[in-house]
Amino acid sequence: MQREVLRAFRFALDPTQDQAEAFTRHAGSARWAFNHALGMKAAAYRQWRREVQELVGQGVPEAEARKRTRVPVPTKPEIQKHLNRIKGDSRLGGLPKGVLGPERPCPWWHEVSTYALQSAFVDADRAWQNWLDSLRGARAGRPVGFPRFKKKGRSREAFRLHHNVKQPVIRLASYRRLRMPVLGEVRLHESAKRLARLVDRGQAVVQSVTVTRGGHRWYASVLCKVTTELPERPTRRQREQGRVGVDLGVGHLAVLSRPLEPPDAASAFVARPCHLRKAEHRLAKAQRTLSRTQRGSARRGRARRRAARLRHDVVTRRSTVLHTMTKQLATRFAEIAVEDLDIAGRTHADREEPGHRMKRKAGTVRAVVDASPGELRRQLMYKTTWYGSTFAVLDRGWPSRRTCSACGWQDPRLTLADRTFHCDNCTLTVDRDVNAARNIARHAVTIADHPVAPGRGETQNARRASLGPTGPRAGRQEATKREDTGPPAGTVPPQRSDPLTLFTPIRPDHQAPGRYGPAGQ
Repeated sequence: MQREVLRAFRFALDPTQDQAEAFTRHAGSARWAFNHALGMKAAAYRQWRREVQELVGQGVPEAEARKRTRVPVPTKPEIQKHLNRIKGDSRLGGLPKGVLGPERPCPWWHEVSTYALQSAFVDADRAWQNWLDSLRGARAGRPVGFPRFKKKGRSREAFRLHHNVKQPVIRLASYRRLRMPVLGEVRLHESAKRLARLVDRGQAVVQSVTVTRGGHRWYASVLCKVTTELPERPTRRQREQGRVGVDLGVGHLAVLSRPLEPPDAASAFVARPCHLRKAEHRLAKAQRTLSRTQRGSARRGRARRRAARLRHDVVTRRSTVLHTMTKQLATRFAEIAVEDLDIAGRTHADREEPGHRMKRKAGTVRAVVDASPGELRRQLMYKTTWYGSTFAVLDRGWPSRRTCSACGWQDPRLTLADRTFHCDNCTLTVDRDVNAARNIARHAVTIADHPVAPGRGETQNARRASLGPTGPRAGRQEATKREDTGPPAGTVPPQRSDPLTLFTPIRPDHQAPGRYGPAGQ
């Protein structure tokens, strides 16, 4: 089945010194434009708060004051029109002699592409809307806080350029050169033959390009609308392999319920490369060198680039391993099942006993971050649609490690130190992680059959509530990653949970936020 999908092609760039300076200039202008737009929105929000407080001071109930107060929050068109009136022009000099007025905010606008500023305004609108949607519980995923200003040296250097697809300006001049507005032709570090052939055949249309800096390199992500053939069902090879359960952990990157290579049983255990631990010594040395330098010195700049390059190498190696593994899973099996892990809880510090076993906890957190189970799940979710396989998720509260994969008996005495599962009911003896992977493969629920909260594939909205209908489990506390410590359940396997009935929708008791200022703040 042919479908149009958005797909990004990422290339490393080899810019000249002048082009690298132009990249930095565009990234700085995009950061300034985002802060400018966010500042105007925050000013409108503060004015709305002041007017609400004035009405409350006059004896008006707060709920009524929120409904009566109307302060429009400017969006991209208004912000852009206002900037065009006050931006100035460095080519014409400053203000005319004898004319008093505010300082022109961006007289350098003609040095960068206008699309870099416009895309930053769009990003500010999206950040503001995400915060509003999160306040009223309409956005899937984790809660989103108030948008923050971007600071030079702390935020990532990036900018995005658009063009008219009917009169394309962003295009490949050759297999090794990418043309962008204002910036001209930039040499690619790798070949773009695959993208060029898609464009020549009319199967891909370039929509935009995002230029980002990672470590010592600049990267260009070319977003294209691609007409591709998406398989409607798995291949014969995938159907023969069937469903596989993937148990993610820190001892191994993943343990599979069945091996990747059927003759080799050891291929069910995917080793964790430990990229961060291998680079710890060099990173620590680079950070010590950086801490001894003086701010603003050239030596500090070299030390900072050295530390950034080492961290970028770790990220690149980790990404390569994850992409290789997820593609193997998506192309070899008909269905991939994983467990809904509480990754944020695993990497969160213990608030009750902050000084208790901190060294051990810090090592566990580093191992979880280095394994990146959340990124692995994200890649599996979209790659399964590319290669005809399906994706399934096991409920977070299901005791996969304590339950026997053969008969369903639960071991209440199993601890983290026990690496082998022994079933007292059917005498099964198997590796603990393999047993968990088999349970995941057997009891996971296919996402395609049970739609969850809309948005970006999350199972909960910002208030950690289901957006689907309520069920028999409505009113219960949210399930967390835990193991059942109750008595053995006998020979009957535990019932799996329906993700649609896990959580109770929480209705906010305040007015839903809107364009005229968020209520409840």
